[in-house]
Amino acid sequence: MYQIYPRSYADSDGDGVGDLPGITARLDHLVELGVDAVWLSPFYPSPQADAGYDVADYRDVDPLFGTLADADALLDAARARGLRVIVDLVPNHTSAAHPWFSAALGEGPTGTARQRYVFRDGRGPDGAEPPNDWRSVFGGPAWTRVIEPDGRPGQWYLHLFDAGQPDLNWDHPEVREEFRDILRFWLDRGVDGFRVDVAHGLVKQADLADWHEPQEILSGPEIDRPRPPMWDQDGVHEIYRDWRRVLDGYPGERVLVAEAWVEPAERLAAYIRPDEMHQAFNFEYLLAAWTAPAQYAVITRSLEASAAVGAPTTWVLSNHDVIRHASRLALPVGTPRPNGIGIGDWQPDPALGLRRARAASLLMLSLPGSAYLYQGEELGLPEHTTLPDEFRQDPTWQRSGHTERGRDGCRVPIPWEADAPSYGFGPGDASWLPQPEVWAEYALDRQRGVAGSTYEMYRHALRLRRELRLGAGSVYWLESPDEVLCFRNGRLRVLTNFGAAAVPLPEGAELVHASGPLDTDGRVPTDVTVWFLIAEDTPA
Repeated sequence: MYQIYPRSYADSDGDGVGDLPGITARLDHLVELGVDAVWLSPFYPSPQADAGYDVADYRDVDPLFGTLADADALLDAARARGLRVIVDLVPNHTSAAHPWFSAALGEGPTGTARQRYVFRDGRGPDGAEPPNDWRSVFGGPAWTRVIEPDGRPGQWYLHLFDAGQPDLNWDHPEVREEFRDILRFWLDRGVDGFRVDVAHGLVKQADLADWHEPQEILSGPEIDRPRPPMWDQDGVHEIYRDWRRVLDGYPGERVLVAEAWVEPAERLAAYIRPDEMHQAFNFEYLLAAWTAPAQYAVITRSLEASAAVGAPTTWVLSNHDVIRHASRLALPVGTPRPNGIGIGDWQPDPALGLRRARAASLLMLSLPGSAYLYQGEELGLPEHTTLPDEFRQDPTWQRSGHTERGRDGCRVPIPWEADAPSYGFGPGDASWLPQPEVWAEYALDRQRGVAGSTYEMYRHALRLRRELRLGAGSVYWLESPDEVLCFRNGRLRVLTNFGAAAVPLPEGAELVHASGPLDTDGRVPTDVTVWFLIAEDTPA
């Protein structure tokens, strides 16, 4: 699966923002690369308070990206090329510009429209304090007080993200029926499924109790550790069973994919039980340290948890919310993942980051299950770590009081042609976020057909993954030194060297792919992954 962030993929009209016709014009790239399906980040009408994840209308296309006819044309063009398409669904919250929220504000505290959201009276004698101590993921309080129709300060509404993203009340039957209808609207238009944003957040603990601990759901492998009252509540699972029934009512294969920042693996596996979703992003894998023990532990734990519910594991290294792994992996091992990197911050070593990113990608693509790629990673794109702060649009930058740079650095429009305006992103120089000068060396036309380029490494890996049916295989661990991982998936053997010393391949190894060159003695250097065959593994 290949994630397209529409505003940064391809701009057809020169306004500096990518759009649906631009995506359609570049679909052949995905066919050449060898992916099976596309996930489109939101393209719905939106004030863009959070880059489209604040949806004002779930059944249309924002003029910024095109029209419904453009969406239909994109689906038709993808289908003609054998590509499946899933679209983003944002059910935890709407935009503050959604007609439902406008009605909630206009009717006042006694109106029924307000019941579709999470409104509460404030604390204190005059209600001037928020209903609880919850914090926004983007920084600051998770509550905003409204001005009632009579002009006086009134109730507060919950927004676990930006103030322009009020949380829905999923105990309300109208909310549930509305999203069933939204599913049907897009399924009727031919989409193959949905990536569900904040899938772990729809249901909140009923009493909205204060929570004095960090709100991050990622809390380590202890399954009995208390969960924050705003995340991963058991009530979300009935919602997804209901949605699964909707998808199963359509012919062919449709898919639900959970964006659920949930640990441990056993809790995440609950989202992909046979009657719920089909896949869930494995963020524990994305966050795992670049060491052999850490990688071994997360791969083993993930495969065991998914197997227990009969579902595939879903591997991912980058997306639109995290620092690109070609930069993230250059951080000193064990460094907590920063929320963005900017001017004045520690700058990662691009050569080290790319070397490790290539090794990590080749390791990931050898694992059974589903693999997700984020646009540009096939080019080895790093984070834009010197993006001037005045161009930042991520609400995290403002809400954190300019203490966290946020996610803009991984969302910069990608380069297609080294010598073209905006590196081929659009017909002119316009680009909604400025592209760094080094983008030219990563452009597709500088890598296509070039032996050893990151792009050709990905192409060859995806071809072999399909030919050797690695996605349908299994992992059998092989004996290896402490700083080396080695396993077999079907006929293929995979070795990743995390240690400082080069390691030899086994006797009789036939090298079929590598993330980097072997040394002069034919050994695997540090931060390199190799795929190889041994004659004894070949059936007679």
